[in-house]
Amino acid sequence: MTKSARVPSPLASLFKARRKAQKLSQVTLAERVRQLLGPDETFSQQTYAAFEAGGTQNTRFAIQIAQALGISMDEVADLSSTSTPHYVTDSPSPAMQIAEVSGVYLAELHAPLLVEGDQDAEPGRPGVHEVPSKKFKFDKATLAEIGVAPQDVACMIIEGSSMDPVLPDGATVGIDRGKQKIKDGDIYAVVHGGHLRVKMLYRLPLGGIRMRSFNRDEYPDEEYAPDRLKKEEISILGRIFWFSVFR
Repeated sequence: MTKSARVPSPLASLFKARRKAQKLSQVTLAERVRQLLGPDETFSQQTYAAFEAGGTQNTRFAIQIAQALGISMDEVADLSSTSTPHYVTDSPSPAMQIAEVSGVYLAELHAPLLVEGDQDAEPGRPGVHEVPSKKFKFDKATLAEIGVAPQDVACMIIEGSSMDPVLPDGATVGIDRGKQKIKDGDIYAVVHGGHLRVKMLYRLPLGGIRMRSFNRDEYPDEEYAPDRLKKEEISILGRIFWFSVFR
């Protein structure tokens, strides 16, 4: 019986091509990725090799690998418009887990989960509030390593397919509410008329912004002038610094 050939995902092929163009070994690339992670997370050459070769179709380190190779989120988005696989993890991050509120530990942060549906909001105009019974646990040392202040951390869950394949429906993201200044092409959580959204953001002249989805085939760019930002009550909640997906 013949084994079926392993086919690398389009993202893995992009990573391989860029790695070879830069004459980087898999070991060197893995070392660069590790430098972008917290002290409690690991990333080995073997892990990367399996993804690049098609042994696994998913990786929760896609953003960090792209950063290590100098690949912009625009390039990932362009790739996403011609392919459909989900580059996600099938296991939870070791630095985080959903937990009931039960005690406080000096080394841990229990970050709030943000959802739509503020009870004080006007009918038909949802707001944003925290779910008291759910917290996301992060290691404070890891946050310090990546420059995120514990008091600024919050989480939300992605809904819809606009950020496929990098952040699919059901993905959980960590928000750094201390970083609201736009760095073109970076990913941010946005409150839009009381709704939570996650988009790549770009600055426009005179204070406007452009919102971009990874799934650009179905979700074209949105541009907002300053007066429209105010009218539609659009504000930047913070930069996305972490994500995880259960599949």
